[in-house]
Amino acid sequence: MALGHERLDVYRLAIGYVAWVYEIAARLEGIHRAARDQWLRASQSIPLNIAEGNGKTADADRRRYFEIARGAALECAAIQDVLVVGKALDEAESQERKDELDRMVSTSATSEPVRRRRMGVRSAAVSLLPT
Repeated sequence: MALGHERLDVYRLAIGYVAWVYEIAARLEGIHRAARDQWLRASQSIPLNIAEGNGKTADADRRRYFEIARGAALECAAIQDVLVVGKALDEAESQERKDELDRMVSTSATSEPVRRRRMGVRSAAVSLLPT
């Protein structure tokens, strides 16, 4: 039986992104070491915060974790820019993955927005988008 966060599309996208980062990071060394290490941390932060936030019951707590995940996704996009400039990452491949990051931050963590809960409809959803 899958845990709640494992059923979220955004979580599955994030795990796929982390797998790609590991693949690329394995070949980064030398002057790219600092960017590689930061990229690994930031990419892992995305699914970890989605999972932890999904387990929270208070909207404010959930929102905080999803905002951290969103920030980590944006940080990953910036790290990709750094790696492109440093000739460690192909620009076209980077753009493809940045599009994936954009889908992640544009995807609701669950099926309904949190504002429905505020209107009295029971929902535990929080978007990764700013409100």
